[in-house]
Amino acid sequence: MKIVLENLTKTFPGRGKKDRNDVTAVDHISCEIPDGELIALLGPSGCGKSTTLNLLCGLEKPTAGSIYFGEENITELPPELRGVGMVFQNYALYPHMTVKQNILFPLENLKGKDRPSKEEMVNRAMETARLVQIEELMDRKPKELSGGQQQRVAIARALVKMPRVLLLDEPLSNLDARLRLQTREEIRKIQKKTGITTVFVTHDQDEAMSISDRIAVMRSGVLMQIGKPQEVYDNPASLFVAKFLGTPPINVFEGNVRGGMLYIGDEAVLSTEGVPDQEVFVGIRPEGFILKEDGPLTCQLERVEIMGRDISIISSHKACAGQNIRSIINAETKVDTASPSVRFALKPGKVFLFRKETEERIVF
Repeated sequence: MKIVLENLTKTFPGRGKKDRNDVTAVDHISCEIPDGELIALLGPSGCGKSTTLNLLCGLEKPTAGSIYFGEENITELPPELRGVGMVFQNYALYPHMTVKQNILFPLENLKGKDRPSKEEMVNRAMETARLVQIEELMDRKPKELSGGQQQRVAIARALVKMPRVLLLDEPLSNLDARLRLQTREEIRKIQKKTGITTVFVTHDQDEAMSISDRIAVMRSGVLMQIGKPQEVYDNPASLFVAKFLGTPPINVFEGNVRGGMLYIGDEAVLSTEGVPDQEVFVGIRPEGFILKEDGPLTCQLERVEIMGRDISIISSHKACAGQNIRSIINAETKVDTASPSVRFALKPGKVFLFRKETEERIVF
């Protein structure tokens, strides 16, 4: 099911004693989510991700704009008629019901011609339980399950009514690191198997990058950029997007473009032919450094971290916006740890320029 958002906006009235200004949680978002894809809404806390999800499922009504599922405008449609499956952050399982009863609950609440027979309900519940690999847990209650098992029950309950769209609101945030990794892989397998268009809310960019067909990066209710994960990583539209994606994060410097060359400090580090002279922010991905004896960028060596297949060189520079620069190079490269400084050449495809005033990307 294709999802289309047209100028979707949600404004909440201000309720503070000192500041009664309205708060715009979702600010004129327009985008299209292709049928059968998994898209991650990514951004820091308070950026409008969950509000967007609540607008999609009907828990909130938009202040302005429209939502389409396929060609159908569902903006004013009640939640129960939208054909949406929702998985909440806290799972929201009924504690007094068994796993089987929790999964059956959405089917038992269907009315009229949409309500299946008892036998069909049980068959669909068992089929969905097998899909998420919890068929042996059907007689247990939620308190008898691990966090990962509860998560699977919540997904099964959302899938059993065969929704047109599946919505996941930070479904992995209550799991430990190892279980998060395992469960996100399972979610991706389930989504691929069912082919249901899925919107996945997270603030964890590793999760978003690893399982999504597309990511939509949000900030203060505004959709900053949408695209395939690798494309957004390789071509960030703004400094915010560049800083939000990537582990370790991008290194940011203050620089100058003069006479077709990029200067960091007093050193000309890269050709920028065609870019007008100006002050800029320079973003360099950790993998964008090449250790080289006569490299144009000189940094003060702090320490070297051995990471197995890679080496992480921690250095500093007076023009760097952060405390340290982290450069990742091949483990076979020899680093002179006795030297007070290191010199780097830069990979042009891993260096980004941003306007000082607006932080928008300068393509060169």
